[in-house]
Amino acid sequence: MSLTKCIFDLLVRIVRKYSWIGVFISMIMESACLPIPSEIVMPLTGFALCTNINSIIIAALIASIANLIGSWIAYLVGYWGGRKIILKYGKYFLIRRKEYLKAEELFERHGAIVILIGRMLPVIRTIISLPAGIFSINPTKFTTYTLIGSIPWNLALTYLGYLLGENWHLIADYVSYLDYIVIIALIILIIYILKRNK
Repeated sequence: MSLTKCIFDLLVRIVRKYSWIGVFISMIMESACLPIPSEIVMPLTGFALCTNINSIIIAALIASIANLIGSWIAYLVGYWGGRKIILKYGKYFLIRRKEYLKAEELFERHGAIVILIGRMLPVIRTIISLPAGIFSINPTKFTTYTLIGSIPWNLALTYLGYLLGENWHLIADYVSYLDYIVIIALIILIIYILKRNK
């Protein structure tokens, strides 16, 4: 059995057995850089636990708060452990050197706003908090951008899981398309906010 299949089966059991607590813990682990894909957790949540739009919104908020907690764990690892520790031991948490260096490069070019954008990018969203800690990004900005960046992603995955019903697992196969949709939506939102504040 492949690692992906093992993780898939484990997450299904966790969410079905522990309900909302399972979702919350899984999403903390996901943002703490453990190999827990939100592309499985949140669509399953939409299918198994959500019954209407209010429960979908609640699920997205619960997951986003969990993401914030997990992101703070990763931030502190980066802040206290530093770059050498992450590059040396990251492989044991399936953090690839190439992906981490890409996230670090984004910080060097664009600063704290990368946290907001990074939460929407494939792979980068799970490790973005590590370089944020290393670069000692302002804690208020880190918290705000992490929360704002997490909500659209979690909401979209939960809603799609709700719509697809028993076929919720198909989302994992097509999630790269969802990445682009969310990125485009975020860019439109940022442009709108900037124009309105002029």
